[in-house]
Amino acid sequence: MKIAALMFTLALGLGTVVTGHARSVSVTDADYPRSLPEEGPVSVTWTDPNEFSEIKFSGNSWEAKRGNWVVDLAEHLRESAAKQLAPGETLSVNITDITRAGHYEPGRGPNLDHVRIVRDMYPPRMELSYVLRNADGQIIAESDSKLADTGFLMHSSMYRDSDMLRYEKNMIDDWTRNGLRAIREPKGE
Repeated sequence: MKIAALMFTLALGLGTVVTGHARSVSVTDADYPRSLPEEGPVSVTWTDPNEFSEIKFSGNSWEAKRGNWVVDLAEHLRESAAKQLAPGETLSVNITDITRAGHYEPGRGPNLDHVRIVRDMYPPRMELSYVLRNADGQIIAESDSKLADTGFLMHSSMYRDSDMLRYEKNMIDDWTRNGLRAIREPKGE
């Protein structure tokens, strides 16, 4: 009788694990959002994550698709940029490509094929287009930007080591802090 109860408990637990695994979030799901809900002065949208370099060239596209990292990075971009805007300004951003720091290196064996290897040769990168408007709705700046942090392992981070997006968040913070400031500064002649 104890064995039957143990087998039932084991089967129930296994069913929960399999069911939970089948429901894991994938950034490429058809019902996955392509924008953040409208909130505050910064709006963020993104193109199809299937076209992101992170997935196309990852070395393990199944692992690269897992999680909610696109929304997490978009939310961070919105929060970071909102801190840099003058009162009344608005910023619209469309993310067109993301490459996260690190890479899945095939050929490392079945125990490591799902592990992201972080080396300086795999820096975080992001491509986006943006429109910055003043309080009157006039366009201050409109451009495409290519972000990259090739020295991401050299500088300290304000994010915990357990934050899997800490390198990307540092890169975004650098762009919102320095990039938005550079837009407003008059260019030398």
